[in-house]
Amino acid sequence: MNAPLTRPPRTDHRAGGTFSKIPEKDEQMTKKVLLVGESWITSETHFKGFDNFASAHYHTGAGPFLDAIKNSEFDVTFMPSHEAVSDLPYDREGLDKWDIIMISDIGSNSLLLPPEVFIKSERRPNRLKLLRDWTHDGGGLMMVGGYLTFQGIDGRGRWRRTPVETALPVTCLPYDDRLEVPDGFKAKILANADHPILKDVPADWPYIIGANEIVARDGAEVIASLPEEEGGHPLLVTGRYGKGRSIAWASDMAPHWLPPEFLAWEGYRTLWLNMLRWLSPE
Repeated sequence: MNAPLTRPPRTDHRAGGTFSKIPEKDEQMTKKVLLVGESWITSETHFKGFDNFASAHYHTGAGPFLDAIKNSEFDVTFMPSHEAVSDLPYDREGLDKWDIIMISDIGSNSLLLPPEVFIKSERRPNRLKLLRDWTHDGGGLMMVGGYLTFQGIDGRGRWRRTPVETALPVTCLPYDDRLEVPDGFKAKILANADHPILKDVPADWPYIIGANEIVARDGAEVIASLPEEEGGHPLLVTGRYGKGRSIAWASDMAPHWLPPEFLAWEGYRTLWLNMLRWLSPE
């Protein structure tokens, strides 16, 4: 009997618990963070001699990040990819609920082609333009690397020449931008140790086994890069856009590009907290 491909439950996840409503920005003296993406569904066909059957599984890569920032000043709403298609707000009032928005391993098509547009040919606000303008007016935007961010595998992320790219401190390549490094690389730290993002982060980072190739904009600050033998491409870049701030982190927030050793590293939590704090200064 074939296992049906069912839609995962519609749940928003907060670091530290599950909740049923989108929080208002002034409910607590905390910074509100929206993490968009970092989920996927796989469909498998099992062959056993003459017979076969199908199964489907729901996955998320957000767990290590959400666990790492528990008990901090950041209150995170996790909006999985399949929910973001319809649920990411279509107006500034909706986006203004958050201080920081993180886009991680989700392609631009998911935000450009909700069912109303793709199936019904109805007009809807362009959420990529809204994200750009929200950043310009003081928001903190971060893109995290993956197979469907920046330009992604086979170029399917499609963030190049989008309004969101305009707000980032980097530009995307026009083709598959993956840097697969199975033997691993150590990040080359370029900023001074007293940089806010590097505060209390150990200087020796664990191995990373992949990233997206990105190009830093003029005026952006490259905090860390790949080593020269791997091309010296930017790994962590910060910049300002209008009144807002943005960060490009070219690797993942979890496997497969971040191995278990990176997730267990004492600097993992500190690095993420420092990036979030830089994006949302007092």
